[in-house]
Amino acid sequence: MEPEIYRTMAAVEESHWWFRSRRNIMRELLRRLDLPRDAIILEPGCGTGGNFAMLSEFGRVYAMDSDPDACEFARAKGIATVERGELPSNIPFGDLRPDLVVMTDVLEHLESDRDSLLAIRARLRAGGYLVATVPALPWLWSEHDVSHHHRRRYTAPVLRSLIETTGYKIRLLTYYNFILLPLIAGVRIAQKVLPISSGISDLREHRPMINTLLLRLFSSERYVIDRINVPIGTSLLVVAQKR
Repeated sequence: MEPEIYRTMAAVEESHWWFRSRRNIMRELLRRLDLPRDAIILEPGCGTGGNFAMLSEFGRVYAMDSDPDACEFARAKGIATVERGELPSNIPFGDLRPDLVVMTDVLEHLESDRDSLLAIRARLRAGGYLVATVPALPWLWSEHDVSHHHRRRYTAPVLRSLIETTGYKIRLLTYYNFILLPLIAGVRIAQKVLPISSGISDLREHRPMINTLLLRLFSSERYVIDRINVPIGTSLLVVAQKR
């Protein structure tokens, strides 16, 4: 990502509706996994560490990122053991065997998502879990994707094939952020057909009332995310287990 995005992310990720909602959904899913009491958790592509407090509820957190500034922001939280690293070829922490690997919007940044998933599988303990989110629907591609150095947006069939052919058994694969899809799609389409620009990133502070409304709408998906078949959304979420 562009360097200034890390600074913005560090400033807003505790309160911004997108990050808070994603953590709420992730927390609910992790509660339903049969993780050991003090699980070893690895977060590749941890960014500025916004997930650390939530992940620490489930075990000991180890994290890595390729960007040195992101690592500094993440270390400053004082929650996880953070090292610089990069998928697929430079995973630190020696012979660490995580029970859980969490990747929130990471795969789309990687030159080889397939090799990276294979590298993670090699590190996971037998039966260990991979929980990952990615941006969905290529037609939603925007300036935001460009500024965040995304290489792709996924569809459910493409992500399913990728996960299954790299040696994982899928427990859940679903679109999410479907409630706000009409609003987000409308903004994306307007940006493409009108001479307006949203700037390099969608990350910005919102008025408290708007932030709270978006937080409640998006977070409410945690009650249904694994109970109904969601056919479309701005993102995809997968829970998979090492075979």
